[in-house]
Order: sequence, then structure tokens, then C-alpha cells
Amino acid sequence: MRPSKRDELVREALKVFYRGGFHATGMDALVAATGISKTTMFKHFSSKEELILAVLRLRDENFRNWIIRRVEERASSPRGRLLALFDVLAEWFEQPDFRGCMFIKASGEYQDPDHPIHAQSAEHKRLLFKYFDAVARQAGAKRPGDLARQLLLLKEGSIIAKHMGYEVDPAGDAKAAARTLLEDALGPEAEAA
Repeated sequence: MRPSKRDELVREALKVFYRGGFHATGMDALVAATGISKTTMFKHFSSKEELILAVLRLRDENFRNWIIRRVEERASSPRGRLLALFDVLAEWFEQPDFRGCMFIKASGEYQDPDHPIHAQSAEHKRLLFKYFDAVARQAGAKRPGDLARQLLLLKEGSIIAKHMGYEVDPAGDAKAAARTLLEDALGPEAEAA
């Protein structure tokens, strides 16, 4: 089934905003990059911010599906999945189009916590927390919410370190720190028999 013009616009706008940011990318740049006229854009979205919200929803769906699928492909045990997060991040960091986290960028550009774009960005992070909290519970963590929050802080820090280019292996460093957190929350990893 051929995607609708609206879906095509959202997919193309995602690429443009991810490369150039939200405030820095004007409607003329979107028209030039997507090949979709302003008239068509405004037919589907009443404002640039409405388009940004649609882009963030698509990015959230795509990214969460990808990261969860890859984590689950890499490890079968809950403990293994908590560590696999950092291997998956390393995969993402090596992609040639890596430009950091779109949600960190969006919340930085739309700083009012009540702004819909900021709120949509926070929702993405909340949904990732919900998944990793559930995995921490499956792993038997003493305080699964604390463990999930701590692991996600390591995740966010490694994304920023990679994006800014000041660490050689931020995902690996975060994974080493995560091992310490897991030992505290779950006890030492059992030796393979």
C-alpha cells in the first residue's frame, strides 16, 4: 500500500529536523528538502509545531520498536536485556546518520514543560522507562524503578557524550557502569555451568 502524502511528509520532515534541528529548519527548508509544497504541508498540518509533533510521534514509535526489538534479539534473560541496551546504543552510535537524540533536542528547543513538543519528548522517555522498569522487575531487582532510572541516566549520558564527541566508547563505558548497578540490584552474575 502506497503511503499517504501526509505520511510521506512526516517521514521526510523527520530526516530534515533530525539533521537540522527544529527552530533552525524553516518551512522553506522543509519544502526544498521534501519536495512538498507549503500549500500541501499546510493542508495536512495547521502549523510547523503540529508537523513537529507528528514527526516526534513517528520517531518515538520507530525508535522504541527498534531499540526494544534489538535488545530482545541480543539477550534472552532480563538481566542480559538490561545490559544489551548499551550494545544496542553502540550499534546506533555507529550509524552514519547518528545525530544524537531527537527528543533531547526537542525538549531543549521547547523548554517549557507544558509545551506539547516538550511533553511529547518527555513521554518518549517515560515509555522507555516503563519498558526497562518491567525488565528490571522480571530480573528480580530489589528496587526496579530505581534501577531502570539509573540505567536510563547512563543511556542518556552516553548519547550526549557520543553526540558531542568527547568520549571514545560512551556505550561501553556506560555498560561497565551498568554492570556495577546490576550487581548491586540483582547480586553477582551467576557463573556459566
